[in-house]
Amino acid sequence: MTIEAELPGVTVVLPCRNEAGALPGVLAAMPSDYRVIVVDNGSTDGTADVAHAGGATVIVESTPGYGSAVQAGVDACKTEIVAVLDGDGSMDPAELPRLVAELTEEVHLVAGRRRPAPGAWPWHARLGNWVLAQWLRRRYGVPVSDLAAMRVLRRQALVALGPLHPRSGYPLALLVGAAHAGWGIRELDVVYRPRTHGVSKVSGSVIGTVRAARDFWSVR
Repeated sequence: MTIEAELPGVTVVLPCRNEAGALPGVLAAMPSDYRVIVVDNGSTDGTADVAHAGGATVIVESTPGYGSAVQAGVDACKTEIVAVLDGDGSMDPAELPRLVAELTEEVHLVAGRRRPAPGAWPWHARLGNWVLAQWLRRRYGVPVSDLAAMRVLRRQALVALGPLHPRSGYPLALLVGAAHAGWGIRELDVVYRPRTHGVSKVSGSVIGTVRAARDFWSVR
């Protein structure tokens, strides 16, 4: 596989669907020297316009799904390091440099281990995350306790994994792929807050969590 020459620095990929209310705060908290790509994944609330106004590069991914949006952002990224986090305001972009600093030749992925504020993480979503993390540890020996809604990694290593899951199973597929590739993985605690606007498409309801779980269990 041919991988294009990279630019120095960090690009943050924000997969978004209807996050116009939260995006201004997320973009304002972004480290000033980081590039930002907002992937508009079927928004109807002006997310793309808000992202443009906030100085982000905007690309449109018409195929619905978290994984499809992340993949589109990674494909558009040209820097050595890629960071991914949600655009809903639940995580602070100012924590990213601390994760980036932990990348080494031996550590290919630094994952944010969520430490939730009250009301940030419904019980059903937290339980599902715990079950899947335990499965990863037992089956693949992946040393994680969270599926990592905030993560930083080297672009070349990520591209080399090839396409991953197109929907909610993407974070799990990434960790399974990392295990097969022999990546070094490190977790660091990050604050996890209630989203600043709207309702989560996954953890905001039991039905959403069940649908995500179905995607997760399709990953092998």
